[in-house]
Amino acid sequence: MLATISVLTIAVTGFVAAFLFMYGLKRMSSPATAASGIRVAGLGMLVAVVASFLSAFNASAAAQPHLLVNFGLAVLALGIGGSLAWWAGKTVKMTAMPQMVAIYNGMGGGAAGAIAAVELFGNGARGVTQLVVTLLGALIGAISLSGSLIAWAKLDSILKRPLQFRGQQAINAVVALALLAVGGFIVAAVAGGPPVLLPLPGLICLFFGLALLLGILATLPIGGADMPVVISIYNACTGVAVAFEGYVLQSPALMIAGMVVGAAGLMLTLLMAKAMNRSVSSVLFKTFGPGKKQKHGAITGSEKPVEASDAAIFMRYAHSVIIVPGYGLAVSQGQQKLYDFVKLLIAAGVSVKFAIHPVAGRMPGQMDVLLAEAGVPYDMIFQLADINDEFATTDVALVIGANDVVNPAARTDKSSPIYGMPILDVDKAKRAYVVKRGQGKGYAGIVNGLFYAPNTEMVYGDAEAVLVKMIEAVRGLGAAAA
Repeated sequence: MLATISVLTIAVTGFVAAFLFMYGLKRMSSPATAASGIRVAGLGMLVAVVASFLSAFNASAAAQPHLLVNFGLAVLALGIGGSLAWWAGKTVKMTAMPQMVAIYNGMGGGAAGAIAAVELFGNGARGVTQLVVTLLGALIGAISLSGSLIAWAKLDSILKRPLQFRGQQAINAVVALALLAVGGFIVAAVAGGPPVLLPLPGLICLFFGLALLLGILATLPIGGADMPVVISIYNACTGVAVAFEGYVLQSPALMIAGMVVGAAGLMLTLLMAKAMNRSVSSVLFKTFGPGKKQKHGAITGSEKPVEASDAAIFMRYAHSVIIVPGYGLAVSQGQQKLYDFVKLLIAAGVSVKFAIHPVAGRMPGQMDVLLAEAGVPYDMIFQLADINDEFATTDVALVIGANDVVNPAARTDKSSPIYGMPILDVDKAKRAYVVKRGQGKGYAGIVNGLFYAPNTEMVYGDAEAVLVKMIEAVRGLGAAAA
């Protein structure tokens, strides 16, 4: 009776954890409830851990060797991992958030791969179906781990350029075919056939080695501009790998959580690719930007620098201002100063809105998080599709640290690598100010015609320092009036 109640308790606990995962994800769909959604999902993870310990305790009591757990090591691992994650979450800078997400995606894939390794080496995967699912989880998890580590290195500027060489896709195809062959040998060996090439443990190690290699080879040639899409792809892969291993372990919580994460990652991948006018296949098998020198549309006009104080005073007397934040704002950590400046404009009767491009920054949603951190009300933040038509009637568009997502070449220059990508129509505003540290190019490596447009003026300098000057200029007007 005790065992029956225990099994029922574990099953209910697992479904409670799965429900909390889904409910938390639902709440993350809105900026207003995202923070509570993260807490709910975290609670779900805690419940899932408890369910895992209960299941392990039952396995120990039933003397099932392939399910035995060293509880001391498990608690130690939880303590170390939880402490490191807590410290990292508290200390990470906003500019390093994409790197952290890439690392955590990789760790999720690595965890799924580790579960698969335990099942394979411990003969826990029994039957052809269960073995194939285990291998699929191992394959996807290992690819996600190594690929995410390469994505992290690219985002952290450790790897500064895509690595491409002749015959690269052919080599990737050979590695993939070798993976299929080794996987087939493993299935045959476990089913009772003689080991091929290597003993079974050697085949398993070779399988993991090839999977890790494929993740590296697949990610190395992808350019930095495509990293938001790559992160989403590996997020989806991690979810699928976890779902497969949940099936192997007969854990409903893992299966449901993995499928939810996989589906969410896939949807996000498609949305990001659409926002860049790219197909997922072109992200994986081509490099963003021109591989060869191409003739782009001629840039006419010149960049017109202006003082931060003059731009601020002009915005103070405007009727409407739309602000476009970009990665440069995150680098300078100027989001709080930006909101202080916005509050001064609002107090003066200026209508202010924020326009967010889906791929602004280095990962999906980075600008939303940045503004939320500064306390910007959610009803002031608008996505591209909801605000783009308003640029044509707004008095001023203020661009802070954004580049490719406001480049009109995406609409006008068919030879541009970003042609067709939906952009924020800043160039249609009556006046545009662009805050920029220098005259560098964006991730796509092309000149931005917006900077040379007759209605655009450039405010050079670090975003936070520029915003401090703008605040002082507007406050100076109030002091003079007093």
